Amino acid sequence: MSHQTETERVREIFDASAVHYDKGMAFTEKLFFGDGRAWACSQARGQVLEIAIGTGRNLPFYQADVEITGIEISPAMLEIARQRAQSLGRQVELVVGDAQALPFPDQRFDTVVCTIALCSIPDERQAVAEVWRVLRPGGHFVALEHVRSPNIMISGLERLLDSYTVRTQADHLLREPVETVQAVGFSVEYLKRQKLGIVERLIVRKDSQ
Repeated sequence: MSHQTETERVREIFDASAVHYDKGMAFTEKLFFGDGRAWACSQARGQVLEIAIGTGRNLPFYQADVEITGIEISPAMLEIARQRAQSLGRQVELVVGDAQALPFPDQRFDTVVCTIALCSIPDERQAVAEVWRVLRPGGHFVALEHVRSPNIMISGLERLLDSYTVRTQADHLLREPVETVQAVGFSVEYLKRQKLGIVERLIVRKDSQ
């Protein structure tokens, strides 16, 4: 399957699931991620880009003094995010677009946030490279993700399930974001694994050039 075809497939999956997404995610997030969204948003400063903003579940957690731009590949998901922003009285620039080809100039943002979404972007390395491009020197990328567990039994189960979740939900279970961000050039400032190593909280910095 070509890169473009896979990206379109992911768009269709999230368009189809948009109406039920919040309800479906509620239990999973409570079980695995806890206050992860609040933690991620609390790290954001200045001009903030959220990639794969989805239905805008993070919007209630951002501090009042940050300026938020959100990009999402699914128009149906983004419409729910727009409604959420309006209900919160929050000014947010929302853009339909691809995290693998961000429609923003170089060094545009102070912080980029991504929560539970790198797992669904077809080419996460390209998405992280785009994050690097649009971040200002000294800027931070904050990620909350589920990842490949270092526990052999858990990672074995993830491996068994991976082909099914990728096919039905565009959800990759075996990715290692910390390896991806380091390969692009980021410096790790904070890394914490939870839930038998399945959940990762990550803050990385684009060093000044």
